[in-house]
Amino acid sequence: MATVQLPDALLIRNYVAGDESALEILINRHQSKLYGFIYSKVNDRDVSDDIFQDTFIKVIKTLKSDSYNEEGKFLPWVMRIAHNLIVDHFRRNKKMPMVRDTDEYSVFNTIKEADLNIENQIITEQIEGDLRKLILELPADQREVLMMRMYQDLSFKEIADNTGVSINTALGRMRYALMNLRKLIEKHQIILTN
Repeated sequence: MATVQLPDALLIRNYVAGDESALEILINRHQSKLYGFIYSKVNDRDVSDDIFQDTFIKVIKTLKSDSYNEEGKFLPWVMRIAHNLIVDHFRRNKKMPMVRDTDEYSVFNTIKEADLNIENQIITEQIEGDLRKLILELPADQREVLMMRMYQDLSFKEIADNTGVSINTALGRMRYALMNLRKLIEKHQIILTN
């Protein structure tokens, strides 16, 4: 007679309802895949053991607090928890994982992505520099409101209090600053996207 394998979702419900053996079945079912994933990232048995245990401690806490929602499958959720714990481990130890080329991953892809990130950073710096120059061309009262709002993240109430004007005046100055910035962007034919 064939044994029936209960789906993960049912095992989770049984565990939350108090059946401790349901969690044991889940752990046994996904242990090798999860442990293999962790070990492939940290390449250390002791650390892998710790992260594996910490992963299931988090799983248990989440399931017991009734905050697990069945929007995806159980295993991808557990893998995400393990991944976050691996990242935490490397942050704590301030070292990067040893990476090997596989069919799905190549170190050369990372280098290309790093080059793109540097290119994006240069473009972003250029855009920010162009924007700062344009802001300097605004009338002083508009420039002041725009700087407080965009760079100091002040509310319009705070801007009004700091500049000694009404909220409506601060809003008006911001509106005119944005309209004038658009005109300056068109006039100088500046592209503000990367």
